[in-house]
Amino acid sequence: MHPSNALVRASLVAATLLSGVRTAPLAQADNSGYAINGTYVATSDGAFATTDYAFHDEATVTSTWTITSTCPAAGHCSGLVSSDQGWSAPLRMEGNVWYVERDIPNWETCLDGSTLAGHQTFMFYPANTNGVTQIGSPYLEGRDKTVGVRAACGIPPVADAPASGSYGKPLTIVMPFRLDKIR
Repeated sequence: MHPSNALVRASLVAATLLSGVRTAPLAQADNSGYAINGTYVATSDGAFATTDYAFHDEATVTSTWTITSTCPAAGHCSGLVSSDQGWSAPLRMEGNVWYVERDIPNWETCLDGSTLAGHQTFMFYPANTNGVTQIGSPYLEGRDKTVGVRAACGIPPVADAPASGSYGKPLTIVMPFRLDKIR
């Protein structure tokens, strides 16, 4: 065999081998188990509402939420909640705990009839029936906390308020919260 033919054949073999070699796609973590998507019944349990750690009755609120979310990294997710009560709000996850925050117009009514907004924060996490965190569970539990405006309804904050700080502090209501997936 002529040396130039051997060189051509070797080049063809090398080119054929190299063209058949492909790099594997980069492995990506599957974070879909963290995302929550679908329709849920949302319940804020007014029978166990608290203000200043004292129990009192509030109305139990039940609504239907449609949730969409994505998780580019484990424990770091975002999305949107749309409620059948006519509001939508961003959804985010921080360290396996989900948060939804929104403002509620006309939440607190003063004696003079004026109203003030409240800031509502839902905090919840996927749990099993014992309340232990379980990623991917169709049941989520946590709390619904709504905070009014400081010094609302004409009650000024007092610099020398008692240790409880009761003068002029915002109305705050906390209720147990749960989400149950229905589809």
